[in-house]
Amino acid sequence: MEDFNHSSNNTRNNPREKSERSYRLFKSIYDFSMAALILGCAVLMLGAKWFKLDQVLNVDAEFRTIFGGMCLLYGGFRLYRGFQKDY
Repeated sequence: MEDFNHSSNNTRNNPREKSERSYRLFKSIYDFSMAALILGCAVLMLGAKWFKLDQVLNVDAEFRTIFGGMCLLYGGFRLYRGFQKDY
């Protein structure tokens, strides 16, 4: 019984376990930050008319809608992946 408890404590201090935990944390933070950036781009593209940025962006309304929709889908996927943590 003591060997089992001792071995479970040993796996917590295992350098490989620490490396995997830090990798998962890094990937999760990376996914959340990329999702925020891409979703922010989607909001700017889709809301350019309301933010009065349509003259600054110099692109067609159709392109802004398509690109904004693609950014919205991909940003949502990155957000889902950040919550999923399946690395």
